[in-house]
Amino acid sequence: MLHIFRHFFLLGLTSFGGPAAHLGYFHRLFVVKLGWLDDAAYARLVALSQFLPGPGSSQVGFAIGLKRGGLIGGLIAFTAFTLPSFLVLLILAVLAAQFEQNSYLLGAIHGLKLLAVIVVADATMKMFNSFCKCKVTAGLCVFTSVVLLLMPGLWAQCGVLVIAATIGAIALRQSDFDTSAAASRTVAVPPRWWALLLFAALFLILPLLSQDHLWLALFSDFFQAGSLVFGGGHVVLPLLQVTVGDSLSQSQFLTGYAAAQAVPGPMFTLATYLGAMVIPSAPVVGAIVATLGVFMPGLLLMLALHNSWEAMARRPLLAGVIAGINAAVVGLLLAALYQPVFSSAVGSAVDFAWVVVGFFLLNKVKMPVFALVVLSAGVGLALSLVG
Repeated sequence: MLHIFRHFFLLGLTSFGGPAAHLGYFHRLFVVKLGWLDDAAYARLVALSQFLPGPGSSQVGFAIGLKRGGLIGGLIAFTAFTLPSFLVLLILAVLAAQFEQNSYLLGAIHGLKLLAVIVVADATMKMFNSFCKCKVTAGLCVFTSVVLLLMPGLWAQCGVLVIAATIGAIALRQSDFDTSAAASRTVAVPPRWWALLLFAALFLILPLLSQDHLWLALFSDFFQAGSLVFGGGHVVLPLLQVTVGDSLSQSQFLTGYAAAQAVPGPMFTLATYLGAMVIPSAPVVGAIVATLGVFMPGLLLMLALHNSWEAMARRPLLAGVIAGINAAVVGLLLAALYQPVFSSAVGSAVDFAWVVVGFFLLNKVKMPVFALVVLSAGVGLALSLVG
């Protein structure tokens, strides 16, 4: 167990670059170097994480811990990978009041907000290229973005995901699955029903029980958001914005998002910052409750399904549902690119000029994200001094 903790904690300290980069780090360490699982098993875990709501890279790390050390091993892997970014974002939230008094820090934060525009634009483009290859999926992307730009809100997001899943099941059903003798001999393993039932119970009952309880309401809000985030990573942005509502200003929210970009580890620890900011009288407890709430749905679903995924994924109907949801997720991220990311960060032609340059550096020059974080903070600081 200490071995699992050490490897995942070091990854949590050094894994810059977002979910896609995390998966690369995991493969290099756990498949190539340590041999904890083979390429095929790793690919199945990655595919399942893309199908389930929740933080994709954290779910894969949790599943690797499960395979290595059972449920305790999975929880240790998740805790170790999440702990560094949790601590950094908690400290930033506690010190946030000082940001408002320091013009230099405000300038650096403005640069990180511009970095958020760059990273979300890059993620949107790459996801569109991956998930919107036909007219139906591209149409679902456009439909989703238009609906959410005109009618932002949690219910609209839920509605378009349901519509996309339905259209995907009808129009995007796939039949080109592996029907070889080896595939036909695959033994179906039943899911862990207790984990599925616990997820369903929390999702349905928490909103009814939490109306008069501050901490339960906070946990419920973030649990609902974590249950609806398909695609992981940057897609958490619009749902968490709806979750905190008017409790934080757009500037405070985007500051947290920019900080989550600047630290290693899972982007879902944005919930750490938001939980601490929403309840400033008890920031540590707020951070813990919000973080557990947003991560728990994805971990419960991974625990329930990771052993039975291979047989499930061969069903054409399910493949169509996945394709429809993935296309809608791209539209959801496209809407978030405008509001709140672009509209809250870009206030001048100079700001947009850096966004253009930064997008080129990230997408074509392949500048490491950590280097771009430092450069963006420097640009923001320089702009504040000139201004």
